[in-house]
Amino acid sequence: MEDEFHELTDRVRAELRSPQDLIAYERLLGLARKNSPAGREELARMLVAVERPLWAREIAAFILGCAGDKRAFETLVLLLNYRDPVRCATAAYALARLGDPRTARAAAALATNPLRTAYALHPVRLLAELRAPQSVPALIATLERLLTPHNPYWRVALACVEGLGALGDRRAVPALTAAVAHPRLAAAAAASLARLGVHEDAAAQDGAEADGAEAAGGPGGGQDHGPYGRAGRGAGRAPGAERGAGPGGGGGLPH
Repeated sequence: MEDEFHELTDRVRAELRSPQDLIAYERLLGLARKNSPAGREELARMLVAVERPLWAREIAAFILGCAGDKRAFETLVLLLNYRDPVRCATAAYALARLGDPRTARAAAALATNPLRTAYALHPVRLLAELRAPQSVPALIATLERLLTPHNPYWRVALACVEGLGALGDRRAVPALTAAVAHPRLAAAAAASLARLGVHEDAAAQDGAEADGAEAAGGPGGGQDHGPYGRAGRGAGRAPGAERGAGPGGGGGLPH
């Protein structure tokens, strides 16, 4: 935590705009160093106080989250879905250490929300780190949705591919096999399949057999899925349904 906290405080110091900001900043650092119950109470009050700058709430939430204080949860989830990737990364680090069972549900909601895909990178990485029951279904659903021609969010798709390989769940084989056809994902997808004990040619053969069965009489027979082959196959089986989350996401976060 020490390195991450220093990176956070160094970044925030550049955002200070007045002598009053500097005083508040120094007070926050003092509370962090003290690490006492009374100090944590004051930090928790900062999270709900009106007219507090975002950087002050971010520092308070980071300290509380890394200490396992669940009062930081809502602020950290807000920051996980923030437009600034640096703040998303800081929030993901603290959420991974918070130990709140709501974290995986919130991260899955953010990752699978098609309206928030631009901000989904850190929720995806957090899901892989958490290794929660929601992780694999959410990563599969997100990856399958992104395997479309000219999708600009290939870095999010890449994080899904890498996360699924790390999680080691064979439910990911169809989605990873489809990802092999994407030039920017091919190497990572092949590596993830290998981690699952699946060779690329065997996975492709299994997929061809499944497609043949569909063409013979199953739903979707003969359907053209575009240049990425079976990109959409398996989406209906993933139990992680997409839900809106966060500001502008079309729905509230789970609690």
